[in-house]
Amino acid sequence: METYSHEHIRHSFDAYCKQILKNEAIDVERHQKYLRKHEISLSQLTEEELEQLAECDTYYEDYQRFRMTGLEVMIKNALLAEALRSLSEDRQEIILLFYIIGFTDKEIAERMNLVRRTVAYRRDGVFIVQTSFKVSYRSRVAHG
Repeated sequence: METYSHEHIRHSFDAYCKQILKNEAIDVERHQKYLRKHEISLSQLTEEELEQLAECDTYYEDYQRFRMTGLEVMIKNALLAEALRSLSEDRQEIILLFYIIGFTDKEIAERMNLVRRTVAYRRDGVFIVQTSFKVSYRSRVAHG
């Protein structure tokens, strides 16, 4: 009789294990089906979708720094940085504050203790310097 109960227990345990494995296989299949429905392979994405997911590394060595009182502006474009460096510090600050940071003439004037019209005059005067910079840059490129 002991063999029968021992045998019965063994068969019961065997049936229990098989049921557990069967249920686990069903769960795995359900999960796989869910993944196929809700996920997509990267190879199936369009070029535009891949670009949205892409992350570009930024190396600060590629940037030129311009420091002003309490602010630092990083410029990546070497030509723009060179043009800015050709200006006086006051004009650099006015241009950076106005065009890059977005300050108004009034805010720049208050920050730099200048009259608003002086800020506008110095900002507008940069176009003359800019024109001469383009000419000198073109001549360097041409002579090379």
